[in-house]
Amino acid sequence: MIANVRAMVISGFGTNCEREVAHACRLAGAETDIVHISTLLTGRVRLDDYHFLNLAGGFLDGDDLGSAKAGANRLTHARVAGRQHSLADDLRRFVAAGKLIMGVCNGFQLLVKMGLLPSFDSDFRQSCTLTFNDRGRFEDRWCNLQVNTASPCVYTAGITEMYLPVRHGEGKFVTDSPQTLARLEKDHLVVARYADASGQPTADYPANPNGSVAAIAGICDPSGRIFGLMPHPEAYLHRTHHPRWTRENLPEEGMGLQLYRNAVNFIAADLL
Repeated sequence: MIANVRAMVISGFGTNCEREVAHACRLAGAETDIVHISTLLTGRVRLDDYHFLNLAGGFLDGDDLGSAKAGANRLTHARVAGRQHSLADDLRRFVAAGKLIMGVCNGFQLLVKMGLLPSFDSDFRQSCTLTFNDRGRFEDRWCNLQVNTASPCVYTAGITEMYLPVRHGEGKFVTDSPQTLARLEKDHLVVARYADASGQPTADYPANPNGSVAAIAGICDPSGRIFGLMPHPEAYLHRTHHPRWTRENLPEEGMGLQLYRNAVNFIAADLL
């Protein structure tokens, strides 16, 4: 472990990637717990005791009301047992303390529907969403990503490109207005875009698997500490996870692990 960095991975109500995310956090050097959401809601586990919150992929509540919407309502409005505030208040305090939150796939959907992303002015108002893929079907494929090196995102420091898998039916990123999209672009909050074989952002299927506006695959908040990404970095931690690992000479460590290393190293430096 690095400087006693503590990571939490939330599970329950339809998540299915929590073990892979926890493994990534542990490989990166964090002391990591998988915590069922009910233990947070009952107050048996305190969010304040952790530095790095992970919202894993899956199908929260069967995607009823739209992907992660029911989960967002639960986290935003549910009261913590024995206290006069909601779990959303704990999340706001967590964010205000400068701690890190990463949401992958269903976790990204949860972040935008809670208003934690992009949260331009820390107002936690929903201004974008992830909706049904243009092809109207579930997409399970590997994608090239171009990373914005001008982004404040702490997770992608030193990374210019990635190759990661997507597994989603509602991954199309859209904003509530052209002004929201323009602000995302102006402030460099678009962290990753779907790219073609030459590394250029594209709207063309299948390189862009869902039709996301401006080829957006991931965004962060203005602090760079809250990050949402549709492709799954926890699914590429070792070379044997790569679809061509038997045919290509690949590094031992998969591309996805660097995101978690950056997060844990950032927290460790802050704890010194």
